Amino acid sequence: MFSQPPAPLWHRRAVLTAMAALSAAPAVAVDRGARTLADPFALGVASGDPGLDGFVLWTRLVGPGAAPLLAGAIVVRCEIAADAGFRRIVRSLRGLARPEAAHAVHIEVAGLQPGRPYWYRFHAMNATSPAGRAATVPQRADRLRLAVTSCQHWEQAQFGVYRDIVAADPDLIIQLGDYIYEQSYAGQAKVRHFGAADPVDLAGYRQRRALYKTDPELQAAHRAAPWLVTWDDHEVLNDYANLANREGLAPALFAPRRTAAYQAYFEHMPIRPSLWRNPGSPQLYRAIDWGDLASLSVLDTRQYRSEPPCAAPMVARNTRLEHCAEAAAPGRSILGAAQENWLAARLAAETRPWTLVAQQVCLAPLYLDGRHRAVFSDQWDGYAANRARLLAQLGAVRNAVVLSGDVHSFWQNDLNDAAGKRIGTEIVTSALGAASPPAGRFGDVAANNPHIRYSNVVDAGYVLLDIGKTRAEVDFRAIADRTLVASLVASIRRSVIEARPAPLRG
Repeated sequence: MFSQPPAPLWHRRAVLTAMAALSAAPAVAVDRGARTLADPFALGVASGDPGLDGFVLWTRLVGPGAAPLLAGAIVVRCEIAADAGFRRIVRSLRGLARPEAAHAVHIEVAGLQPGRPYWYRFHAMNATSPAGRAATVPQRADRLRLAVTSCQHWEQAQFGVYRDIVAADPDLIIQLGDYIYEQSYAGQAKVRHFGAADPVDLAGYRQRRALYKTDPELQAAHRAAPWLVTWDDHEVLNDYANLANREGLAPALFAPRRTAAYQAYFEHMPIRPSLWRNPGSPQLYRAIDWGDLASLSVLDTRQYRSEPPCAAPMVARNTRLEHCAEAAAPGRSILGAAQENWLAARLAAETRPWTLVAQQVCLAPLYLDGRHRAVFSDQWDGYAANRARLLAQLGAVRNAVVLSGDVHSFWQNDLNDAAGKRIGTEIVTSALGAASPPAGRFGDVAANNPHIRYSNVVDAGYVLLDIGKTRAEVDFRAIADRTLVASLVASIRRSVIEARPAPLRG
């Protein structure tokens, strides 16, 4: 297993101090008389992190115009039914929407039957939320349908792609980060506006996330199926790596900003509260295994990174690296020691036909020149030794598929071990709604990267993945015009990954 020296004490102290400041709010009495003339459920409802016997349910109460609710703690009731008409209520639960958590509610549900859908709704302040559909994980499965998304910029696109996702009826929607964008781009055409400055504190990140939650297509997708989410850089600040950041802020200054962004992320996502019980180190890496068919490990490649290679201290920007020996240093990690060891243990114990790893940035090498010396620092190319360790572990499983996002373009890459043998496949989804990369950004992809089977740096959309016992079908789906909510979404490429059979036992 990989071990890494502990982070400098002042880094840890900055994070702990920032987390403590946000978690030290005093208890608040229940506000039994709270009322609002607006819809308190204007940000929608969601389910996520499904297990064999339950899932987590989310909503957030708001005031008029999706503004923060001016009230104390409010009791929220939740009904879970075995049918869409709520004639067979199987659970009635309660949660507390607290002002120190922006009146967000996360209810962890347990004790349900495996492998079946459930419907849910919330009641609070004399109002009832829209109904959502959740589902539990099956004990045995012959198929799994995943919709894989990433990168949705409010100003650069409408989110009409979600209409196609809802129609596809996936078992699970996987969101690989950049659910929000923290920055506006002056040189990019805009189809709508943030209406606020770039966020730098808790109030700003809450406002940005609430704005996203008002999108009707996004709300509909959250109601339709459970989600499994992880974050990337734009949840906080473009290109940040642990506490290194593009503005070169010292940890004592950047840690509070990162902590505020993390809290706002949790307040607006269907994530189990148990992952956030330690305020000094919220854990987003986790696993969801789909019966006996597929294991699914979800990674966090932002919070624990070593500092970027060949860069000034505490500065993180995605730069072109050439002749940077530091990128391959053995002690560097994009995952951090604890997460590396957790993932290694999972992969070593793998027995299912399919091994899925959901994470943020391109894992396969993406060489920008013919001599394979130039790469981008922000991807796994900046952490080559960590990649080599992971590929060696993936080589021991039967069928490895890595799901990635970040680069606003579609890719299908062979994953090869140190000897050049193909040991798995990487599927990279494009931006669901954001501008394409500049022309020529990745150089002559085909000539420089023979392991890359497909790349499309023009279209936006998502990937629909159907996994069966013997094969996985990959459907790259693109929207014709990302600025129009009703624009056509259609398949632009299909491919098949044939499963390797289980080894014969003597």
